[in-house]
Amino acid sequence: MNIEQNHTSEQKYSISQFLKFFIPSLIGLFLFIIPLPFGEIFNVEGVSPVNIGVGFMAELLKLNIADYIPTICLMIIVSSATLSLLAKCINIKNEFWNNLLNVSSFWLFFRVLSSIFVVMIYFNVGPKFIISEDTGHVIMGIMPSLIALFVIAGFLLPLVLDFGLMDFFGTMISKFMNTLFLVPGRASVDTLSSWLGDATLGIMITNTQYKQGFYTKKESCIIAVCFSLVSLPFSTVIADQLGLMNKFVPFYLTICAASLVCAIILPRIYPLCKIKNETYNNIPYEQEEINNEISLFKQGIENAINRAEKAPTINTMFINGLKNIIDIYISLIPLVLAWGTISLAIAEFTPVFTWISYPIIILLDLLKIPNAAQAAPAVLVGFTDMFIPSVMVSGDGFAEITKFIIGALSISQLIYMTETGAVILKSEIPLNLKDLIILFLIRTIISLLVITLIAHILF
Repeated sequence: MNIEQNHTSEQKYSISQFLKFFIPSLIGLFLFIIPLPFGEIFNVEGVSPVNIGVGFMAELLKLNIADYIPTICLMIIVSSATLSLLAKCINIKNEFWNNLLNVSSFWLFFRVLSSIFVVMIYFNVGPKFIISEDTGHVIMGIMPSLIALFVIAGFLLPLVLDFGLMDFFGTMISKFMNTLFLVPGRASVDTLSSWLGDATLGIMITNTQYKQGFYTKKESCIIAVCFSLVSLPFSTVIADQLGLMNKFVPFYLTICAASLVCAIILPRIYPLCKIKNETYNNIPYEQEEINNEISLFKQGIENAINRAEKAPTINTMFINGLKNIIDIYISLIPLVLAWGTISLAIAEFTPVFTWISYPIIILLDLLKIPNAAQAAPAVLVGFTDMFIPSVMVSGDGFAEITKFIIGALSISQLIYMTETGAVILKSEIPLNLKDLIILFLIRTIISLLVITLIAHILF
C-alpha cells in the first residue's frame, strides 16, 4: 500500500515511511506542544495541573531530586571551572571536549567566578549581596527547573526536530510567518514550545535548527528575541502574584498583543535588520520550498516524510543528546548562576536601576500611569529577572492598572539575564550583550505603549 504525493514528478511513499514520520512526530506533538492535565491524570502533588509532556516529566524529575539539586549544582559548576582551568595546561585531543573546556579567558573568568559564588551560596558564607535570599538563593531556586528541563528535553528534542514535525507545520504556515515576521513557518514550533513549556526550550530548538541549516543568522536572532515567549503557566504565577487572576484572560491577551506587535516591528529595525541572512558556518540552507501546484497539506506531508527518511539512528540521537546535555551543564549553568547573581545584586543592593529609571518616570507620567515614580524602576529591572518587577509592584500602595501594566510588561520584555539572555549569549545565535540590551529597551518601549493603551481601555 502506498501514500502518493503529486509534484512535478509523482512520488510514492510506503506505509512504513509514513509511520516513520507520523509516530515519532505524534509523540513529539504531545510531549512539546499539546498541554494536558497530567497533574490530575496521575494525581501528583507539586506539579502544574496542566502542562506539556516534557514540562510534566521535568517537574517529576525536579520533585524527586529536589533535595540533591544544590549539591548537583555545586558539583557541576565547580567541575566546569576546574576542568576548564586544567584544559589550559593539558592538550585535549578529543574535539568535543576541547571545544567545551578550552574556552577563552572571558568565559573562563565567569566559570571560575560562578564556582566561587556557588560555594558561598551552598555553604551560606560570604557577602550578603551574594548569599542573600533575594540574590544567590533566588538563582539557586531557578536551577532545579533548568537542570531537570535540559536533561529531559536534551534526549527528546529529536522527536520534534528530526522526524518531520517542524517540516509539516512549517510548510503549512510558511507564507504567513515569512510575510509577517520574516522567518520560516517552522519557527511556529519554537514558539509553541516556549509558550506552552519554557522559553529556554524554544531557544534550544532555535539554536539546534540554526546549526543544522534550517535558519539563517538573521532568522535565528529574530526567533530567539521575538518568539521565545514566557510560558503560559509562568504567566499565571505573575498574575496570581499581582492579584489579577480574575482578569487573567484580558491580561494574557494583552501580553499576546504586545508580543505580536514586537514580532512584526523588531525584524525590520536595528539591530536585527543589520544581521546577514547567512547560515551557520556557511552550511547549505534548508529553505522551505512551496509548490503552488499542490495543497500545502500534501506538500507538508511530503516534506515531513522526506525529513524522517534522513533521521539519525537511535544510537546517534542518544549520543548527540548526551553531548548537548553535557554542553549545557558545563557551559550554561555556571553562566546563569554568575550573571543572574550579579544582576540581582545590582538590582537589590544598589540604586543603579533607580538612577537609570528617571527618564522612565517622565514616560509613565505622559502615559498617565499611576504610581509612576515608584513603578519606574520595575520597568527596567526586568532585564535581570522576569519575576522581580511583579514583586516590586505587588504591594497595596499600587493601583490595579499599574500592576496590570507592569505585570504584562515584565512578561512581554522576554530578554532576562537570569534565563533567556544567558541562554542566547551562550548559544551559537549571533547576538551579543549590546544587541540584547538594545532589543530589551526597544521591546520595553513598544510593549509599554501597547499594554498601556489596552489597560486604559480595560480600566
